[in-house]
Amino acid sequence: MAGKLYLVPTPIGNLGDISRRAAEILAQADFIAAEDTRVTVKLLNHLGLRKPMAAYHRHNCGTAGPAILGRMEAGETCALVTDAGTPAISDPGEELVALCAASGVPVEAVPGPCALTVALSVSGLPTARFTFEGFLPLNKKNRRARLDALADEGRTMIFYEAPHKLRATLDDLADTFGPDRPVAVCRELTKLHEEVLRLTVGEARDHYAAQEPRGEFVLVVGGRPSPEKTEGDWDAALERTEALRREGLPLKAAAARAAEEYGVKKRALYNEAAARTGK
Repeated sequence: MAGKLYLVPTPIGNLGDISRRAAEILAQADFIAAEDTRVTVKLLNHLGLRKPMAAYHRHNCGTAGPAILGRMEAGETCALVTDAGTPAISDPGEELVALCAASGVPVEAVPGPCALTVALSVSGLPTARFTFEGFLPLNKKNRRARLDALADEGRTMIFYEAPHKLRATLDDLADTFGPDRPVAVCRELTKLHEEVLRLTVGEARDHYAAQEPRGEFVLVVGGRPSPEKTEGDWDAALERTEALRREGLPLKAAAARAAEEYGVKKRALYNEAAARTGK
């Protein structure tokens, strides 16, 4: 009978964030596949565990993946961990999951720490719809091409970035999205020197031009504002719609009148007003 692959999230900074269930899975697994066994052994020591480990990372996944799969097909259970966060998210674990899926080996994910959701939740930017872009390419031309493809993205965007690349990335963000685009620069999340700066892209670029970037970063960038909402006086149109509704006018008629008075798109105004009233 085939074994199973467990995806076990590990703390992104604070060891206290390891869940009881994650610790139980690590204790029960036959072996642990780790991005860096030196990092994982510190977590195991914290939990009082000693387990066999196999290295699995970006540079060896082509050979290590099939070897780990073979052990699971022979009946062993494997707990996959990264140095920090959730396996398979911007991580070669996705390739091991794909191998298991193709071979019929069960995969079970344990919920837990993930830097992108932590950063998004504290960003102060819209969270209902977002796109995760992970690490941008190292090559400047390829990085700019990726950002150019996102120039019209209306959803909140999340990027991971290393300190030595941060300045170049902020320069490119300013050139592509404009210096006035809002950004939350999240540094060292859950760690001793955690910091969240809510700035514009231009302000973030100037801040780190004068200060050496240190630590690991997550950048949460506001999406492009809807053209429909930048025409006319959107806030005033919403207030007028609500006032007309209080006077007894049906929502559709109220939105149509307010849209005409304030120069905004009628359908967009109606949809927004309907969402606010739950109708």
